[in-house]
Amino acid sequence: MARLSELEMRILAFERGWWRFPGAKEREILEVFGMPVTRYYQLLNTLIDRPEAAEFDPVLVARLRRQRSRRHRIRSARQD
Repeated sequence: MARLSELEMRILAFERGWWRFPGAKEREILEVFGMPVTRYYQLLNTLIDRPEAAEFDPVLVARLRRQRSRRHRIRSARQD
């Protein structure tokens, strides 16, 4: 099984602490990771599908997957 990179572990650690404070999160993503918010979320969504991420932090990954599913259901309902 592949290991998580340092960046991937940092992303998970960041998500663990920032989920309660959505206001300044976008600015912090740019400052901490030096990447656009869109790219960060692309990486995060790919990351939470990996078994290594679930093994690294199962509670966090499960929560992020639930949030993603909820957002997807809401978007799908709006399109109907």
